[in-house]
Amino acid sequence: AQFKIRNVNRTVGTMLGHEITKRYRGEGLPENTIDLTFIGAAGQSFGAFIPAGLTLRLEGEGNDYVGKGLSGGRIIARPPRDAEFAAEAQIIAGNVIGYGATGGEIYLRGRVGERFCVRNSGATAVVEGVGDHACEYMTGGTVVILGETGRNVAAGMSGGTAYVLNLDESLVNADMVELLPVEAKSSATLQAVIQKHYEETGSAVAAQLLGDWDSSASRFTQIVPVNYRKVLEARAAAEDAGLSDEETTAAMMEVAARG
Repeated sequence: AQFKIRNVNRTVGTMLGHEITKRYRGEGLPENTIDLTFIGAAGQSFGAFIPAGLTLRLEGEGNDYVGKGLSGGRIIARPPRDAEFAAEAQIIAGNVIGYGATGGEIYLRGRVGERFCVRNSGATAVVEGVGDHACEYMTGGTVVILGETGRNVAAGMSGGTAYVLNLDESLVNADMVELLPVEAKSSATLQAVIQKHYEETGSAVAAQLLGDWDSSASRFTQIVPVNYRKVLEARAAAEDAGLSDEETTAAMMEVAARG
């Protein structure tokens, strides 16, 4: 189904998401059970808090707070299909996208404003350029930035992973994170996310990267909080050693306590 949308239409999808959550609780519905397309300019908080099973597609542009509190749903935004401009050079949505998201996916063909994925704790989000303070206070999830960033990237970031194309390292707040090359396992994960971004949005940037992936992967920097990496390594070591779930959790907690 397709619907026209204007910037006076705020929190589109949130009431529907509430009804899904009331009936199906935290599990939500299977992916894309409800799949809606909107044409035009969305108001504030498009797709806020939407749960699993609800997909919202926007062909046009969004205002601030797209995907605020996203809790399992999917949001895809792209320019109008007859647009002649280069999408990666234009703004597709405003500030504070994905604020406080706990799960789900966001695919944005274009650039956004400041504070992208602040306090993200579990969502996967792809964008083609961001303003200042991206991934601020992020505690989980995966962020992929296929374009330029503003300053103060990853300030207070304590969990999750960010992948940035052609990163200017001087713009990263490195107090809690380290900058790593993308290795084989991470490369496969990153490639899969970018492939999905291409399939959902038709991104020209994604198509170019996927066309020569071995070369493209070397252009990304992986941003990972130091303590988060140590905990993940402890979990992998415990699983390789055949420890039980309880023993694995205990090993992770010990590493976290030591910092």
